[in-house]
Amino acid sequence: MTALDRYVRLESDALWRAGTDAQRRDVTISFGDATLVIADGAGRPLAHWSLPALIRQNPGESPAIYAPDDEASEVLEIADTMMVDAIEEVRKALAKARPRPGKLRHWLTGGVILATIALAIFWLPGALTRQTLAVVPLPKRIEIGTAMLGHMQAQTGAPCRSPQAAAAATRLAQRLFGAGTAMRIVVVPQLAQGAVALPGGLIVLDYGVLQGSDDPAAAAGFVLASRAAVIHMDPLERLLQEAGLGVTFRLLTTAEIPSSILRDNAQALMQGEAPLADPDLLRNLFAAASIPQSPYLAAADARTGSMPELGDDPMQGQPVPLILSDSDWVSLQNICNI
Repeated sequence: MTALDRYVRLESDALWRAGTDAQRRDVTISFGDATLVIADGAGRPLAHWSLPALIRQNPGESPAIYAPDDEASEVLEIADTMMVDAIEEVRKALAKARPRPGKLRHWLTGGVILATIALAIFWLPGALTRQTLAVVPLPKRIEIGTAMLGHMQAQTGAPCRSPQAAAAATRLAQRLFGAGTAMRIVVVPQLAQGAVALPGGLIVLDYGVLQGSDDPAAAAGFVLASRAAVIHMDPLERLLQEAGLGVTFRLLTTAEIPSSILRDNAQALMQGEAPLADPDLLRNLFAAASIPQSPYLAAADARTGSMPELGDDPMQGQPVPLILSDSDWVSLQNICNI
């Protein structure tokens, strides 16, 4: 059992300040999936702070004061010693699991690093990016994607949470991508793009997609479309290309990306159109997952007024394997109502 597993049901009262000019307010805090969940008195989530990124402002003092980043625009004051001890233990456990700069440097010998830098600067600017993408491990990608999701919440709302619905979302990901998939589906109250893919296999899905059709194949189609849009352009690669060579080199050597870069990238993603998937590639994903196209096409047309052209549906007239059980589908459709 991990440290997070031991404390997953632990809750505590705290004082939260949402901004430098905001008043402190009473909240309830609990542990989420590698996050600290801040909720109001009715249990509605107000914010999700990444536990690995959490910064204690007053070590050794009580009450403990935490911030989610270096700017400390938000702060959380916790007097419950049991919760403080639990947070510190979980943070230490997560820190041990995170790749450290020393380990990153062991990925390459000094000569290979110098050669890669020389090529990146003088001959092939994309070489450093490709090398970095090749060595960044999945846990780091998940941490980056989770941080970006946190920055998106001002526009999307906090991710909807329900143990039963979360299990249904996991089963949907396994149905679409295989039992051993690292893909995770997170539902938010509002996402204009329908669904977007973030680093670490994180797919953010608009709650309206679940409400807009009674057929789970429609929601499955939006998930597949978001995945197809990034198969040829890794979301982390897109981020590094926009951030520049300095950020790429920093990720390679220190395993860190500045919070401001993640915030700006998340905001740009929210302001733009959803990346378009190659029709042939998307059609192949539908066929591989045994998902019919027509429910997705109808839902996409209802949202945007235009219907993607995917050609003939390989599943036309074919029996469709169960996508989700009725109970799982109902749980997902009500995930933001709990």
